[in-house]
Amino acid sequence: QVQLVDSGGGLVQAGGSLILSCAASGRTFSSYSMGWFRQAPGKDREFVAGISIGGSTYYIYSVEGRFTISRDNAKNKVYLYMNSLKPEDTAVYYCAAARGSFVLGVRYDYWGQGTQVTVSS
Repeated sequence: QVQLVDSGGGLVQAGGSLILSCAASGRTFSSYSMGWFRQAPGKDREFVAGISIGGSTYYIYSVEGRFTISRDNAKNKVYLYMNSLKPEDTAVYYCAAARGSFVLGVRYDYWGQGTQVTVSS
């Protein structure tokens, strides 16, 4: 099992930056692909970015070039660097873990508690 704790959210003006962190427990973190998801009020949760166990990264189009996902297997952490933030990025952000090599089209079994990101215009 993996337990995930999200942190790093906050209030930022449009154009600003935030770094989200996700700390994972357990000794098998390196065998999980990791993803960041977000859910805005009144909307479904959506995939934002993912990183495979091999380090391949994936992003939704709306954050491509602005967000960067990375992982540090030695520290059992995954990060989401968010730059040039827009009001439409406002949401609760969740990290999640999926067994195996794939980031897309897989079931994420473990979830963090979420961290609020609010971008003011």
